[in-house]
This record gives sequence, structure tokens and C-alpha cells, in this order.
Amino acid sequence: MTNEVIKELVSGPLPSATFDESGEWLTIQIDAAQWKQLATLLYNAPYHFDYLFCLTCVDWKTHFTTVYHLTSTCHRQAIVVKAKVDRNDPQIETVSDIWKTADFHEREVFDLFGVRFINHSDLRRLILTEDFEGYPLRKDFEDPVNMIKL
Repeated sequence: MTNEVIKELVSGPLPSATFDESGEWLTIQIDAAQWKQLATLLYNAPYHFDYLFCLTCVDWKTHFTTVYHLTSTCHRQAIVVKAKVDRNDPQIETVSDIWKTADFHEREVFDLFGVRFINHSDLRRLILTEDFEGYPLRKDFEDPVNMIKL
């Protein structure tokens, strides 16, 4: 399986997707509204990206980017998907119904960045206490104890 084949597969239904091949893996960049469609496509494709092994988020001050690392264990192919998320209303569709590993990854991103995963069956804090205020990995978070400003 080549990057060109994956790009063709994605470009048909998602013509606004962009691609970056400068890193170790092919990176697909999309808007948050396209994520669920792309996730379903990649999971059901003949290449079957069957394992989500990492999910994180990046705060760019103007927007968030959720970063998903997927692997096709059958074809030993990995890709990265980056979805741009609105910082003022951070939400994106859950993929925990596609990849079970997304369950805790999404809860962690929710807990630390405040990104809401639409239709997640159990979206609640994972690390911090329920009464904790704010999201400590956001760049605008003010830590009253350490007083670090980014």
C-alpha cells in the first residue's frame, strides 16, 4: 500500500483534505466536521486501519488540532490525521465506536484540553478531579500555584 493509493482513497469523498508527506508518515489534514467520515472510510477501507494508537491535541492559541495516529496492522502502514477544531467551541465527533482505544484517549483530551467528543458514551474527567476548574494543557490556563504564563 502506497501513500498515493491512500491519497486517492481519501481525495474522492473528501476533496478538501490536504496531505503532507514530509514526515515519517503520511499526514492527512481535515476539518473537524469531516473526521467521522474519514475515520469510517479508513477503518472500512481495504487497507483497514484497525488500530488507533495515539490521540493528542495541540493548542495553537487560535484553534486546536486533534492528532490521531492510526495503523493498519495487516499492512504495517501508519498514518496521521490532523483535524482542526474551533477553540471557542471545541468539539469533534467521537471515534470510540470505531476504535475502542479512543475511549480513554478522548477522555484524556477532554480532561486536559476541554475538547468535547460528540456522542462519546462516557465523557468525563479521567485524571483530574470533578471539581478541578479549567484545562491545564491550554495555553491560556493560569496555574495559581506555579504562576506560569505561556
